Amino acid sequence: MALPDEIEGRWHTDVVIKRDVFSTVERGRFRGESGEVEGVLRRLDQIPAWVSPLAFHLFARERRALAIAGTLGIAPALLFAGRRALVRSWIDGVALHIAKPYGDAGYFHSAKAALRKLHRAGICHNDLAKEQNWLRGRDGKCYLTDFQLAASFKRRNALFRIAAYEDLRHLLKHKRRYAPDALTPSERRVLAKKSLPTRVWMATGKKVYYAITRGLFRFTDREGGGRRLVHDAPLIAARLKAHPQVREVAIAAYPDRRAGTGLYAFVEGAPGLAAPALREFVTAAAAQPPEHLQVIAELPRRASGEVRNEILQLIALNQVDEIEPLISNDHERDVVRRIIADRRNLRDRFSF
Repeated sequence: MALPDEIEGRWHTDVVIKRDVFSTVERGRFRGESGEVEGVLRRLDQIPAWVSPLAFHLFARERRALAIAGTLGIAPALLFAGRRALVRSWIDGVALHIAKPYGDAGYFHSAKAALRKLHRAGICHNDLAKEQNWLRGRDGKCYLTDFQLAASFKRRNALFRIAAYEDLRHLLKHKRRYAPDALTPSERRVLAKKSLPTRVWMATGKKVYYAITRGLFRFTDREGGGRRLVHDAPLIAARLKAHPQVREVAIAAYPDRRAGTGLYAFVEGAPGLAAPALREFVTAAAAQPPEHLQVIAELPRRASGEVRNEILQLIALNQVDEIEPLISNDHERDVVRRIIADRRNLRDRFSF
């Protein structure tokens, strides 16, 4: 796909992260004044004409917000902003739903400090219910991303206070899930009280929002896997589990240059089970096979027996350098090391 003229020669795409009617998001390298750096490009040159007004409105909101938030050390820096292309810096970290910082009070202390900085700068994020918009950096600190719905305020008026309150409440919902013992009495009071506009929205507008986003725009899941993850993955998993030599299956989505969203199937099977035979087994059921299928002797599991999907997600994304902090014991480390050594989706520059 040809680049917008305004960024031609300055951007090299490594992989498409996301594509929808509002924009295409790519990870790659940007050549700035100080040299080449890793970045994320949002481009609007391929969007349908009928959605252009809204797409450009969201684009402008992100540009305004990042121009300020990107200087605070809590969000991506704005590297380039043109008419149809925006480049922000790459943050070395993983999303909250992958990091799963159970019991990590330090992370949530950092998250609250980041939110305080953002609000003091007059920015409300407005989309912090989504765990993928909260990142846990390699330094263990919190970073925020995806500012398309962010609002910039010159004054701390009533609307600002409501939006800031809801940003905080969404943070505390995540804290309640991952570090409930660290909640303070005042934070529990915030959690117990939604703002009036939120209560009205949930009773009325939210239903319309879901009808539009899930019906018209076909947004289907919170983690970016799209319809392939929501609709195809369960069918593939069911077919694989029907094979007599398969014990368990875990499927993760990842950005794919050709397909947009690819599926990576991790199959725990008996010795001698081969991936080509499994792929034929899936295809025989008229199901589209996953882009990558890896047969392994053992899936990583918690003591409760639950599969460590967050680790498998990082392997599928080739963010293997982010896995070590998640490892709980030596046995799990050996299991994960064997999976990584034989992984299929080799696009990374890191080792484990």
